[in-house]
Amino acid sequence: MDTKENTQSVHWADITADKIIRERKQFLNDKKTKYVCASGITPSGTVHIGNFREIISVELVVRALRQKGADVRFIYSWDDYDVFRKVPKNMPKQEELEKYLRFPITMVPDPWGKESSYARAHEVELEGLLPQVGVYPEYLYQASNYQASRYAEGMRKALENKAVIKAILDEFRTTPLPEDWMPISMFCGKCHKDTTTVLSWDGEWGVTYRCDSCGCEETVDLRTTSIAKLPWRIDWPMRWGVEGVDFEPAGKDHHSEGGSFSTAKGIARKVYNHEPPVTFQYDFLSIKGRGGKISSSSGEVISLRDVLEIYQPEIVRYMFASTRPNTEFAISFDLDVLKIYEDYDKCERIYFGVEKVNDKKAEKEKRIYELSQVGDVPAVMPYQIPLRHLCNLLQIHNGNIDEVMSLLDIKDESQVPRLRNRAECAWRWITTFAPEDFRFALKTPGEELAAIDDTAKTVLQQVSAVIENLDKYDEKSLAEELYAVAEKAGMDSKDMFTLFYNVLIGKEKGPRLAGFIKTCGKEKVLPILKAYF
Repeated sequence: MDTKENTQSVHWADITADKIIRERKQFLNDKKTKYVCASGITPSGTVHIGNFREIISVELVVRALRQKGADVRFIYSWDDYDVFRKVPKNMPKQEELEKYLRFPITMVPDPWGKESSYARAHEVELEGLLPQVGVYPEYLYQASNYQASRYAEGMRKALENKAVIKAILDEFRTTPLPEDWMPISMFCGKCHKDTTTVLSWDGEWGVTYRCDSCGCEETVDLRTTSIAKLPWRIDWPMRWGVEGVDFEPAGKDHHSEGGSFSTAKGIARKVYNHEPPVTFQYDFLSIKGRGGKISSSSGEVISLRDVLEIYQPEIVRYMFASTRPNTEFAISFDLDVLKIYEDYDKCERIYFGVEKVNDKKAEKEKRIYELSQVGDVPAVMPYQIPLRHLCNLLQIHNGNIDEVMSLLDIKDESQVPRLRNRAECAWRWITTFAPEDFRFALKTPGEELAAIDDTAKTVLQQVSAVIENLDKYDEKSLAEELYAVAEKAGMDSKDMFTLFYNVLIGKEKGPRLAGFIKTCGKEKVLPILKAYF
């Protein structure tokens, strides 16, 4: 795709990109040459798929900006100088971690013993996954920035404008902040906890604090100390100014009346002389087919890794690209997985002109497809196999992906990696989350036979004769032949289906019978049936 020529805005990411260009140039008198798009999270626990919604939303807008010819800096802030408030339930070494409550999370040890800290362990996990879905931000580590006193000037400005900040915050509080409140916080230099009280500021760079846990009291210089930081509601707008942020979305909790985005806007303008970034609100996600509420602190999480176990990377992107950010939707692990794959495949067919829709629909679907790709759009349309059919093939062949791949008429080697990835995702879904009545295993000769009567035996014999010439039938004509055999033998068609499912897979129900027999092939079906006569 010629990126600079693609200026038409049919997708929410393109519309947002247009808004950023328009509003930021207006604010800066048309002198804007580079746009900074930001996202970030505190690595307080497993980074969940709800957090990923912000990251991918920003990345989609970044793509749209770049495709309009804009120079973009995409930053992702790890707010890893936050306090370790709670041990998530899914963490190992619970008792050991509890010893570090109220410490900065960069000082909490990695419970798996691999990384330099608890925070870094969670950062490394996500940083390793994001390239799989085509997300490549520039990472900023706020603990390092604070400890290097990069924000000393920002902290002093907050102290100088204490009254202004207090008024902004009090506007949305039912109880005003106390008069001795200070817009800065400290980790104790001795015991490392945040259980401190800022006592005074000397009007320059000196701040005195006392630790309520260990009794330590000292005065530090903001230009050299590594233990001072700003509270979140002040830290956020301060960093907008430092990084020159032009766009950053936020969740509905931050965008609520009196939420952190409301107060940050006022602080950014009045204290840090920075026009707040263009933004939008993104909604929460829900999970279907696994249960539990998404929460990093509680440990009830579904991570990006979990989702990539079931969905191809481009389909993960598709779920977000095809849904407006302010719309709640579910990441499904139940039978809806089949529909999500079907929807993506339809979008792909529309892009490549295989399926025709009206011009407006085609334009929208094509743009969604482009944004769903991890890299460039494939030069050749990927080989499509419906997920339901692929699942049947995999179960017939006991999960042997190589066997299944050998059955498919793949025309181009470039189609193989995506197809194999789809098969891997399908088999993981079958073996972990697919409903029990969807799963099956083809019987093998020698297994215990089902109890059947003479009529059933006759039907099996006559159908076996039909299957000997299976290549003569398509699915429709085979189904007609099965009905004819049952009718001739005096067997109700419903009983005929139950008979075959019991004999072939040991269940009362299964896939569409004629298609299933065709898919299995006579080499697999006949030995099972002939064991009965």
